Amino acid sequence: MKDIEARRFAPIYLLSGDEGYFVDAIAERLGETILNEAERSFNQVTVYGADSDTGKIVMLCRQMPMMGNYQVVIVREAQQLQKIENLVHYTSSPQSTTILIICYKNKEQGKGIDKRTAFYKSCAKAGCVFESIRPKEYEIDQWLSSHISSRGLGIEPKAIAMLKEHVGMDISRIVHEIDKLAVSINEGQLKITDSDIEQYIGISKEFNSFELNDAVIKRDVGRAMRIAEHFAHNPKNYPITQTIILLFNQFQQLFLLNYHMWQSRKRGVPMPSDMELVAAVRAYNIHGLNSLKANITKWNGPQLFRVLGLLREYDAKSKGVNSGGLDGGDLLKELLLKIFM
Repeated sequence: MKDIEARRFAPIYLLSGDEGYFVDAIAERLGETILNEAERSFNQVTVYGADSDTGKIVMLCRQMPMMGNYQVVIVREAQQLQKIENLVHYTSSPQSTTILIICYKNKEQGKGIDKRTAFYKSCAKAGCVFESIRPKEYEIDQWLSSHISSRGLGIEPKAIAMLKEHVGMDISRIVHEIDKLAVSINEGQLKITDSDIEQYIGISKEFNSFELNDAVIKRDVGRAMRIAEHFAHNPKNYPITQTIILLFNQFQQLFLLNYHMWQSRKRGVPMPSDMELVAAVRAYNIHGLNSLKANITKWNGPQLFRVLGLLREYDAKSKGVNSGGLDGGDLLKELLLKIFM
């Protein structure tokens, strides 16, 4: 993005990966920056992989710009382009007056462009190759906070958790919801809160996975069971498999924190700094780490090991393995009671 803003352009951009948001963001910035609005009418063309072929794209790229220094050819949904490797006939010898932007979104992780092909190697040699990797769950919070800060806003940790629970890990959908929130909140408001999420997106700030995790880690049996009862009445909104994954992540973090504390206590190893611990235990941020620290004394090592085993057992039951005919709501309540025992 810095190179684009500085107008340092490459003749070829191969943008690929399993996180489509970053592919689109870079392509859109290029499309808005290389040419001005008047030039785009004559010198910018967008084609789609399913409706085009490599011969047509090569022909477009070989044309000269009209009344300008560059022409821009954008290939959207290039993963649907038949025999994409045939573009090597152009990418091995690109024109200095054409900027070719190829947007290749992987359908599945690890199913991208073959890096061994002459096409890929020619793109890497002559232009810019960018691989868009979907962030891991524990990396999303930091990225989201940074993205929201770029818009002059802040967001509370609970609001991030509620947002992720509602839309999953799809960054494009999360950013879309952030865009809606940015225009919906009160003028002059500088921070997105859980109340905003509840009001404008429709997620209960009392009954959600963030609150369930918080109740469980604090051993608040009553609140945890009330939330579980709400989940049981709304199984489509709160699938047990997703709830178990979030609980497992939290107890895994507690287990790792317990291990580092044991190392420090028994072996005389200094405790890592907070920033090092955030990465070591895969906490989402300092707020998440502080929550773990505040409640770690409620759970000893053997208890944590037992809970992780229970979560694996009930994950299998939620998928029909020895479930005893119980539905997701009853399985969750049974799991919670065993965790608290």
